Amino acid sequence: MPGSATDGDGAVGYRGVTACHAVGISYRQLDYWARTALVVPSVRDASGSGTQRLYSFRDLVVLKVVKRLLDAGVSLQNIRKAIEALRSRGVEDLAGITLISDGTTVYECRSPEEVVDLLQGGQGVFGIAIGGAFKEILGSLSHLPAEPAVGAADQPAQEPAAGDLVGDELAARRARRRAG
Repeated sequence: MPGSATDGDGAVGYRGVTACHAVGISYRQLDYWARTALVVPSVRDASGSGTQRLYSFRDLVVLKVVKRLLDAGVSLQNIRKAIEALRSRGVEDLAGITLISDGTTVYECRSPEEVVDLLQGGQGVFGIAIGGAFKEILGSLSHLPAEPAVGAADQPAQEPAAGDLVGDELAARRARRRAG
């Protein structure tokens, strides 16, 4: 709907004070970030004394991301480097990407399989979701044969005690298999 708050065409703009309240930052921060070109208002920049900056909804999203990164412990210098790295790669719509951080560095999450360290020159990094690997292995093992370990056939099968917790589905399958 034209003129809505999420329009990216600049038909709607938000003054600095409104942006500060929406994002949860001080006007001093907003002014500094605009003057140092960290987040420049895309609807209208200040052009002299008495003019008002107007921020688009997407600008507010970027401002909120910057604030969240600051809250997570990322330095403003590293945030600036990350945003500059994105812009140098041609990423104009900063609101359309996903950033993640461990508090030290900033990563761009391009897809569930690809994460890029923005502070190390776009170096690719990866994460391993243990739960996902666990489920994947369980699925693979469900239709594959299992053999007793060497020497295990000579030892009597032990039932888990009533108080023992079966930690996962694989352990439960093993316990059922041993029980016969």
